[in-house]
Amino acid sequence: MIIVMESGAEIRFPVAENSRLARGTPEQLNHVELSPFGVHWPDLDEDLSFRGLLSGDFGQHRQDIRA
Repeated sequence: MIIVMESGAEIRFPVAENSRLARGTPEQLNHVELSPFGVHWPDLDEDLSFRGLLSGDFGQHRQDIRA
């Protein structure tokens, strides 16, 4: 995922780092809503704040399931 801010700053992270986004189709990932505070993917029920993204927090993380 690449988010380009008005300032030109870029936030990049692998979609696989967020379990909800990782399950999304290209159409769901491209359906985004922006606010002054962050990004919302309504089809995936996911919200990420710009503050969190800039600090390296990409939301929900996949859990390693071990038997």
